[in-house]
Amino acid sequence: MQKYLFIILAFSTFLSCTDNNKVELRSADYTKYVDPFIGTDGTGHTFPGPSRPFAMVQPGPDNTDQGWDYTSGYQLKDSTIIGFSNTRASGTGISEFGDILLYPFNGNSSKYSAKKIKEHAEVSYYSVELSNNIKAELTSTERVSFHRYTYPNNKAKLLVNLQHGLRFLTDSLVLDSAIKLEADKKTISGYCHTKNWVERKYFFTLTFDQKYAAIKELPADPKENAPKYVLDFNLKNNILKCKVALSTVSVNGAKNNLKTELDHWEFEKVKNEGKQIWNTYLKKIEIEADDTQKTIFYTAMYHLFLQPSNIADVDGQYRGADDKIAMAKNGEYYSTLSLWDTYRAAHPLYTILVPERVDGFINTFLAHYKAQGYLPIWTAWGQENHCMIGNHSIPVIVDAYHKGFKGFSYDEAMSAMVKSSTENHLNSDWEMYNKYGYYPFDFLDNESVSRTLESGFDDYAIAKMAKKMGRDSIAEIFSKRSKYYENLFDSETGLMRGKDSKGNFRNPFKPLEATSPMNNPGDYTEANAWQYTWTPSHYDVKNYIELLGGKDNFTNQLNKFFRLSNDDADKHLGQEGLIGQYAHGNEPSHHIAYLYAFSNTPEKGNQLITEIYNRFYSDKPDGITGNDDCGQMSAWYIFSTLGFYPVNPANAEFVLGIPQVNKAKVILNKENVLYIDKTTDDLNKILNIKLNDTELKEIITYDQITKGGSLKFQ
Repeated sequence: MQKYLFIILAFSTFLSCTDNNKVELRSADYTKYVDPFIGTDGTGHTFPGPSRPFAMVQPGPDNTDQGWDYTSGYQLKDSTIIGFSNTRASGTGISEFGDILLYPFNGNSSKYSAKKIKEHAEVSYYSVELSNNIKAELTSTERVSFHRYTYPNNKAKLLVNLQHGLRFLTDSLVLDSAIKLEADKKTISGYCHTKNWVERKYFFTLTFDQKYAAIKELPADPKENAPKYVLDFNLKNNILKCKVALSTVSVNGAKNNLKTELDHWEFEKVKNEGKQIWNTYLKKIEIEADDTQKTIFYTAMYHLFLQPSNIADVDGQYRGADDKIAMAKNGEYYSTLSLWDTYRAAHPLYTILVPERVDGFINTFLAHYKAQGYLPIWTAWGQENHCMIGNHSIPVIVDAYHKGFKGFSYDEAMSAMVKSSTENHLNSDWEMYNKYGYYPFDFLDNESVSRTLESGFDDYAIAKMAKKMGRDSIAEIFSKRSKYYENLFDSETGLMRGKDSKGNFRNPFKPLEATSPMNNPGDYTEANAWQYTWTPSHYDVKNYIELLGGKDNFTNQLNKFFRLSNDDADKHLGQEGLIGQYAHGNEPSHHIAYLYAFSNTPEKGNQLITEIYNRFYSDKPDGITGNDDCGQMSAWYIFSTLGFYPVNPANAEFVLGIPQVNKAKVILNKENVLYIDKTTDDLNKILNIKLNDTELKEIITYDQITKGGSLKFQ
């Protein structure tokens, strides 16, 4: 027996060893490095509750139901908890969701809130001890939330608030509802029709592990159209368990989700299964770093995979943008699509780390197009909210096309992109855009420059795909449109400047003044002229260098950008994480440090990337500077850790920078691994970069990355 034990141990040791050609086969627990509290203090707007990757439900604690600081329902510094709702968005700047609030209490108190005494969060689990002597615990599957409440005695009360939601500029929220108290005295089911950021319907079933002894409906406040109940229980073992299943389709859909995903009451089993699933995602990248850096990195990985949310039921049905029930291809229909943010780095990162999801994203876009008439811009629960500008489904589609994804129709995608970019819809007046070659600020008094520049990137993407498909007439039209940014270029300042319909630049011109539609309307979107000026360099950097007068002027303009200070910066206008005019807290700046790769001083870019990396991320609750924006801030950190970034997120190329770790491994599949090795920390030197002994200059391609091998920075 000892002989066989020795053989087993030796074989196990072999599996844990690695060389430059083998994947490390071991079962490390990467979830121990995830801290869900990172981003919950300040403007990160993340939440500490549990979730599965890309899940429909994301239960968690709510401190209140409205306010910009509480778009996820939660701020760490707030000591009050009003209950636990079951849906939310991570890191957004506007509130939505917060469906079905449960609040456990005891006694005869009519004050439905408590102070948190002790709080804990980890992957797949959240708990809090409340001042009312109740402990609340949460875990979840993809479509079902699981609550466990431990009371001080067997006399328990529970508030079920179906009027609750995370609100944005509304005091009514629920338009109508239909709720059924089922005969088993264990189940409440129904639907609510809400109008907030989007107008939507959710269907649910809420079930308990034991019967309630009594139920009372509370009086409705003005404008409330959904009930609030107080339930009384005589508990066994002082513990109450609740399961909440959601659906966009029907109550039967919610019940089928519950039956399929969670047909038992074993809380620890669900929690542990969630950790195992998360490990399969987190282990896709292994880094050599201390525990602090690993905590920041793997928490960023965790935040990246929280969304988009697959809102199709287990049988594949979903409710589309036209309020009709449809069947999702391969059971995938994604929402919480923050595309103005995530097209820049999150979606390019998905193509590397979760390529199996990419076709599902694109097919979602095309299904949404069929229902709505144009591609999605920003969706929640499958409904369009028209938040932000441009139509950045387009570069995500084109990026997938150039990377060789084949699970969607190229012809259908091209038709959808062309129609979305030529037929007017909300915030997209193509007749005006084509007539003037830009959006004139006297006809469009808000975001005129930013809309022109963002649409230019979409136009470039369409032209690039059309050319490769042999659609020359389409390529010619959109290639011409992609140069419209030149019409807004002010050669005197080197900046993108608003123009009226007569061709006059805006006067007075305040290039340091940030504007934003809700807080300070003007020509730019959550940014100023300096920050948005670099948008065309996403895709047309060579022409942009010429426009500025050559590489010397390009380099000088970058240097000026990073040292020009502004004492009046307002975080509510996208001005967080500042180095000069660089604002890492908002997306228009994210690619700019990497532009130094095309300058006279590429080493300056690596210095700035390293500074941004170390200054604007930490392992503390305020460790994300600016809204995480559904994983975009986290994606920047992950890419920069590895040493490259998708400056152009639609052409299957990445600009090389400098890794922030000495060694990393990207597990691409069972055969291919990318080994990253950095042998210098000297930021004043130009790096020699080789992939499998082939020297690289500014660029590494998607094909080179996914084939794997050895990437060395020396």
